[in-house]
Amino acid sequence: MKLLTKFNLVLIVFFGASGLIIAQLAYNFLMQNARDQVLQQAELMMAGARSTRDYTSNQIKPLLLRNPEHETNFLPQTVPAYAATTIFNELRKSYPNYSYREATLNPTNLVDRADDWETDIIRYFSDHPGEKKVVGERDTPTGRQLYLAKPMAAGPSCMECHSTPDVAPAAMTKKYGSANGFGWNLDQIVAAQVVSVPMAVPIDVAGKAFRRLVLFLIVTFVVTIIALDAALYLLVIRPLHAVSQAADKISKGETDLPELEVRGKDEIANVTASFNRMHVSLAKALRMLEQ
Repeated sequence: MKLLTKFNLVLIVFFGASGLIIAQLAYNFLMQNARDQVLQQAELMMAGARSTRDYTSNQIKPLLLRNPEHETNFLPQTVPAYAATTIFNELRKSYPNYSYREATLNPTNLVDRADDWETDIIRYFSDHPGEKKVVGERDTPTGRQLYLAKPMAAGPSCMECHSTPDVAPAAMTKKYGSANGFGWNLDQIVAAQVVSVPMAVPIDVAGKAFRRLVLFLIVTFVVTIIALDAALYLLVIRPLHAVSQAADKISKGETDLPELEVRGKDEIANVTASFNRMHVSLAKALRMLEQ
């Protein structure tokens, strides 16, 4: 087996093993980074929803309550949760994979009633008042989901509609009845903001970055192999090949050969210089024998 072939095999084994380790570490890093990016986007969306709630509660709701129509027909636009959900649904046109819920244990509108897993999250927040958010994954019929949840406590504006039916707006009890959505206590954890996104999203983001990285590593590996092969051939193999050819000719009796050119001061140059000295000594010895 030629020296260049052996050298390439060593490089392939070394770079192959190193590449596998780097690829595994890189994929884990890219996956975590993509997951963090998705969660950061979810944080921004959730902050936007909270801002919408505050704006609705502080500025829109007081104006709509003065509307005479509100006395007979309940206007859902007065509900901060309705405004936040509506705005988020508009946002989903640009981010269709994200979903938003204000899951509530005892909602006025049963559409907002918390599912079993959401109920567990709300109760967790109730049992851990200092906890500000929960990040987790869960299996769904459509695949694994990544979710971000934050607690929602009943504020003074919430008590205007959710304390007892007798103080709630008449139009609201007329629309939804008086069986649900009441009995809330001030500062009680009654709901949770939940933003969900399929795990396919961060996996896809990480996968694209990983494929680009692997392509870069392969190109770098090929270019490195070519550069090292060229350097090995020019600096080692070609000078040694010249020495080998000269030695072969001398072994066949061709002693009248010019000295090989010595380039540099490295080990290959030392071998070439030593060969030239041996050649001169051998030629002198042969001439002495011929006399």
